[in-house]
Amino acid sequence: MARIVIIGGHGRVALLLAPLLVAAGDEVTSVIRDPAHADEVAATGARAVTADVQALDVAELTELLAGQDAVVWSAGAAGRAPYPETTYAVDRDAAIRSMAAAEAAGVRRYVMVSWFGSGKDHGVSSDQRLHHYAEAKAAADDHLRASSLDWTVLGPSTLTLDPPTGRIETAARGATPGSVTRADVAAVAAAVLHTPATIRTTIDFNNGDTPIAEAF
Repeated sequence: MARIVIIGGHGRVALLLAPLLVAAGDEVTSVIRDPAHADEVAATGARAVTADVQALDVAELTELLAGQDAVVWSAGAAGRAPYPETTYAVDRDAAIRSMAAAEAAGVRRYVMVSWFGSGKDHGVSSDQRLHHYAEAKAAADDHLRASSLDWTVLGPSTLTLDPPTGRIETAARGATPGSVTRADVAAVAAAVLHTPATIRTTIDFNNGDTPIAEAF
């Protein structure tokens, strides 16, 4: 049993991840920004905690993470106004503060839900709306990779609402960007949390032919 905190607990991937972890015997805390979402989060079996990570400093985030065994960052600004300022404030700055807080709180395991191809060479041109998101995620992911944490960066392709398939393909096995169900992203996150071999690795993936349990 591990104590796992999901930051961005009302996101679509997070709402699918929490019950998987609870079913595996983990103790899950889901951090949400809007208290109106508490009942929906509680229905997953997670404990809902209301906190606006955009507004919290490192000390406050350290207190939030104290006593946990692992962090899953699944939060994002999702184009919230004002854009792009909020994107940088959440996807980059708050994420980086949470990493410092995890280190300060002694929470070694950190899983970042990112996107396929995230990094300095993301290829999203400056005239595209997603450029700021790509820049923010690249900065956060690179900061995590340079940290002392036991990190894993997950890079799912375009997300869909299709039913789970239980199968993926990774870039390490030749996959190129495609699409993946949110349910399968949640299953991958649950799997890597309990797979030490995924520590300090970046896993870009989409739906494919390999069972998730065998993909790593």
